[in-house]
Amino acid sequence: MQQALSVDRQVAIIGSGVMGRGIAMVAAAAGHPVCLYDVNGPASTQALAAIRQHWQHQVGQGKLSAAQLDRLCGRLSRAEHLSQLARAGLVIEAIAEDLAAKQALFGQLEQLVASDCLLASNTSSLSITAIAAGMAAPQRLVGMHFFNPAPAMRLVEMVRGLATDADLLAQVSATARAWGKETVQVRSSPGFIVNRIARPFYLESLRCLQQGLADCATLDSLLQHAGGFRMGPFALMDLIGLDVNLAVHRSIWQAMCYDPRYTPLWIQQEMVAAGWLGRKSGRGYYQYPQAAPAALEPLPAQQPDWRQVSVNLAQPVAAVLAQRLQQAGVQLAGSHDAAADWLLRVGGAQVHLSDGRPAAQREQALQQPCLLLDQACDYQQVSLLAAQSSPQLSAADRQALEAVLNAAGIRLCHLPDGAGLPVLCTVAMLVNEAAEVLQQGLANAADIDRAMCLGLNYPQGPLAWGQRLGYGWLVRVLRHLADYHGDGHYRVSGWLQQRAADASPACIDAKEL
Repeated sequence: MQQALSVDRQVAIIGSGVMGRGIAMVAAAAGHPVCLYDVNGPASTQALAAIRQHWQHQVGQGKLSAAQLDRLCGRLSRAEHLSQLARAGLVIEAIAEDLAAKQALFGQLEQLVASDCLLASNTSSLSITAIAAGMAAPQRLVGMHFFNPAPAMRLVEMVRGLATDADLLAQVSATARAWGKETVQVRSSPGFIVNRIARPFYLESLRCLQQGLADCATLDSLLQHAGGFRMGPFALMDLIGLDVNLAVHRSIWQAMCYDPRYTPLWIQQEMVAAGWLGRKSGRGYYQYPQAAPAALEPLPAQQPDWRQVSVNLAQPVAAVLAQRLQQAGVQLAGSHDAAADWLLRVGGAQVHLSDGRPAAQREQALQQPCLLLDQACDYQQVSLLAAQSSPQLSAADRQALEAVLNAAGIRLCHLPDGAGLPVLCTVAMLVNEAAEVLQQGLANAADIDRAMCLGLNYPQGPLAWGQRLGYGWLVRVLRHLADYHGDGHYRVSGWLQQRAADASPACIDAKEL
C-alpha cells in the first residue's frame, strides 16, 4: 500500500481563490508547510490574510487555541515566482477552468519540480487526460477534486486520466485520506461522478418550472420535504451561482456530444443573460437578502366526512400510510390486493403512486378516477407530497382523499396533470445516470453512492435508492416519461434494463453498496 506524502514535505497550491485557500487550509491543518502562489501576486497576499482571519474567528469560537493559530499560520507562506515551488512534494493546481492555461502550467511545472513531486489538478469539469496531454510525462498528473468549502467537505474525487500512473494515484489518494478526507476513484470523464450524476437534480425541476407546473419555492419544498434533499435545486443553484451551474451543464453537454440527457434549458440562459446569478448578484431564482423559507403551516384541524376508507396492505407504501392513519384514529378496511397497485380507496376514487404516466392516462387504463402521489424518500416521515388528479375525479372525492392523507399528517400540493411528478422524475433520472456511470466502468457502485452522499449530502446513494424502489419499476417509469416527451432526455440506461430483466432479488452485491 502506498504511503501518504510525509508531513515534512511542502504542499504548493497554485491559485488563491476560494478553492485554493480552502485546500491550503486543509494541507496546513494536516501539518504540511504550505506555499501559495497566484499569477496575480496581491491575490495570494489577500488569500493568506483571509485564511488567518478565518482561523482567528475559530479561536474566538473556542475551536482553536491561540497556540494552534500560531502553528497553523507559521506553516503558510507565499511565492512571488513559480520557480519558488521547486522544492514542493505535492503541487495542487486550482486556477480558472481553462484547458490551455492548465496545460501550459503543468508543462512548466514538470520541468521545474523534482521527479518525485506529485502533480494534481483540482479541476471540476475538465478532462485530466486532456490537461496531461500537454506534458512530456502525462503519467505524472492526477485529478484531486475537492468540494467547496474544502476544509468542511469530506469528499475528494481522485481522477485518473488515460496515462495516470497507478502508484501515483494511490499515493495521492493516501495523502488525501491522511488529511482526513474520504476518497472515491473515477476515470477521467465529463463531470466525473458527482457533477455528472447531479445534473438531473437541477434539470428535472427546471423542466417543471419551464413547463409551468410549479414555481421555484414549491419545487424546492417538494424536493426537501418529500425527496429528503438538504436543499432544493433552485436555492442550491442560487448558492452555487447560476453562471457556474450553467457552465457545468454546457461543459458536460458538449463533452457528451450534445446528448439530450444533458441539454441546458433556455430559462437558465435567460437568467444568466439578465445577470441574475443568485446570491452573489442579489437576485437569482430568489431575491436576496430574503427571510428564510416559511415552515409548513399546520394542517387544518377538521374531522373529514369519512366514507369507507380501504387500504391495500399488499403495497408497502399503503402499509406505512395505514400505520399513520391508525395512529390518528382512522378506522380502516384492510385489503390484500396484490394484483393491483392502488394504495387507498375512498368512495369511488383511488390513490396510486405516479408511474410517470399522466393522471388522465392512468384513469383511462384503470377505468376509474384516481389521485396520483409523488415519490417520497421516507413515507413514515413525509409531510408534503405532490399530487395530480385525473379529469373525472370529482371535487368531493378529491377533498375526501385529501382529508384522509391530511389525517395521516401529509399535506398535498396539487400540480397540473402531466407526465411524472418532481421527486419521481428526479430520483428516476439520478438512478439512471448513476447506472450509466457504473455501466461505463468509470467508478464502482460503492464509490458512486458514497460520492453522492458525501459530496452533495443526498439522503441515500442513487444505486441503493434504485435497488430499494426496484429497477424494473424504474425502467417502466422512465419509458413512460420517454413516451410522453419523445425527446431522448429520458432514454433508459442499458444497465438498468439488464437489471430489470434479472429475476434474482439482489441486482447489486450488498458488499458493493
